[in-house]
Amino acid sequence: MEPITILLAVAGASFGYAGSQYLTKQKAAGADKKALEKLEQAKKEADGIKLDAEKEAIKTKETAQKEIQESQRELKDLQKRLQDRELNLDKKLEDLDKRNQDLRKSEEDLVLLKEEIKQIRARQQDRLENIAKLKKEEAKEQLFKMVEKDTSEDLVNLISKLQQEAVLTAEGRAQESILAAMERIAGDVTAERTVTTIKIDDDQIKGRIIGKEGRNIQALQKATGVDILMDESPGYIVLSSFDPIRRQVARVALENLIKDGRIQPAKIEEAVAKAEKNINKDILQAAEDACREVGVTGLPPEIMQHLGELKFRTSYGQNVLKHSTEMAHIAAIIAEEVGADVRITKTGALLHDLGKALSHKIEGKHHHISGELLRKFGLGEEIAHAAEAHHEDIDATTPEAMVVRVVDSLSAARPGARNISAENFSQRMKELENTANSFKGVEKAYAITAGREVRVIVESKIVDDLTAIKLARDIANKIESTMSYPGTIKVNVIRETRAVEYAK
Repeated sequence: MEPITILLAVAGASFGYAGSQYLTKQKAAGADKKALEKLEQAKKEADGIKLDAEKEAIKTKETAQKEIQESQRELKDLQKRLQDRELNLDKKLEDLDKRNQDLRKSEEDLVLLKEEIKQIRARQQDRLENIAKLKKEEAKEQLFKMVEKDTSEDLVNLISKLQQEAVLTAEGRAQESILAAMERIAGDVTAERTVTTIKIDDDQIKGRIIGKEGRNIQALQKATGVDILMDESPGYIVLSSFDPIRRQVARVALENLIKDGRIQPAKIEEAVAKAEKNINKDILQAAEDACREVGVTGLPPEIMQHLGELKFRTSYGQNVLKHSTEMAHIAAIIAEEVGADVRITKTGALLHDLGKALSHKIEGKHHHISGELLRKFGLGEEIAHAAEAHHEDIDATTPEAMVVRVVDSLSAARPGARNISAENFSQRMKELENTANSFKGVEKAYAITAGREVRVIVESKIVDDLTAIKLARDIANKIESTMSYPGTIKVNVIRETRAVEYAK
């Protein structure tokens, strides 16, 4: 390579290096300048922020000082009010002390005055006794005798008038309470009846129910404890049993077997078991519904079981459970009116016929059984007595028992409650009177209070007092053995002696 070329190349390289160094320095200078500018700008912004912070701090300090001053002013006002109140209290205490002192002084003066009055009265009494020559007790006794003599007739008339007014007022108020209770309770006129017959479409079904050599009907009677009568009337099967629950189980089981069509001993046992289970559910549900309807809670399970069984019991066509719930509603209204205990009255009314669920199992009258059951399961003597005394052979000694007795008559005797025809009713009344008239010494006999009482008037010359007691028992025994009737009948034997003379 030629020297000149080499020199040119070296010179070009040197020039290029020097240019690049110059350009680098220029860029560095520009960057420094920008950095300085940004630094200045940052300093300015920092100074601005610092200034704003100082202003905000000053403002906050001023606000805090104002709040402190305000709080101090309020505190001073509060202190002033407390001081004023304390001064007022001190002043009132001083006034009270002064008033107490005045009262003590007045009491002392009053005691002295009373003593002085007693002394004056004693001196006056001594002077009066000396003048009248009578002691105080003697004068008082003579005065009472004079007043009694002068006013005895007026007092008798006044007492008689007050008694008559009390009777009239009591009867009026009682009628108002009873009518108000009856108007608020709208019971069904026709009541549900326990079904004891099953209608069948074809009499050939009776042969299938009887089965070969009577196996089916024997299995049915054994499983249900009910007599099944096939030949009573065409188109019907009659179920006979003293237990209404058994009749209901037999009815449901037999109806299900007829619908199913397969009538055989194994199927009969299954149908009866299923029917018993369903009836038990219906019993508990009926008891729960009745308690919920009348607002009675907390009854033992055994009581609930017997209460639900009343759904399948009727008395002269009136469903006993509906009769009991209706009574509970009316009893609650009347108890509130007369001031009796509503809970005891309502519970006693609901459970008063509980013994009817067991009257075919336990010997005795149903209301006596009801009382024994309620005592046995711890419902209390008040509720037991209210339920037990709804018939007149037991005296009602509490207001609650009297209310239950009244509403029992209301619910049973209202028109349409029981399907007793007028002819049957009249016949039963005549039978009662004839039974009493059949005894020697009976002058007259009257059946009263819808057949719940028979009043017997005897001849006093033939029947003495002891014989009258025996006669009442004999009439009651004959009624029990010869007549069919609901509830209890009171036999009231009346013997009186009259002495009559004429002044001519």
